Amino acid sequence: MKISVVLLAILLFLGCQSRMDNQNSSSNQKNTEMENEKSAIEKVLYAYRDALNASDTGKVLPLYTSNGVFMPSNAPTAVGQEQVKAAYDFVFSNIQLKIEFFIDEIETHGDFAFARTTSKGTTLIHATGQTVPEENRELFVLRKENGSWKIDRYMFNKMK
Repeated sequence: MKISVVLLAILLFLGCQSRMDNQNSSSNQKNTEMENEKSAIEKVLYAYRDALNASDTGKVLPLYTSNGVFMPSNAPTAVGQEQVKAAYDFVFSNIQLKIEFFIDEIETHGDFAFARTTSKGTTLIHATGQTVPEENRELFVLRKENGSWKIDRYMFNKMK
């Protein structure tokens, strides 16, 4: 009888241990997947920074979804690739940015994510040749399109 109770206790303990190991393994897998998603989003954000610093509309457009929306401060909203292209062409014809991005937050929810960033640097105004400080906060809404994270909605405003 005592042996049966001891064996039963051991079996229960091993069963619980196995279940806890499975839960830990599942939790670790989810954490790894989440970190991989965040890393992919960081790459998009840094590629966007690089495209801005290069004043290269051709590098900006592939970072947006096919129906992406660009909502610049003090300018009309651009919707879709054609309008987004025209908006960035206009921006880059008027200024040259030299900025760094600082990622404050990334949250993922299925095929959607948002990122909160700040940027700081300088802007060269082509019309005057004047270089002025540049400091913004940004909100990116990203969406997976064909398996890749892309900018779906982007808005920024001046911090000062």
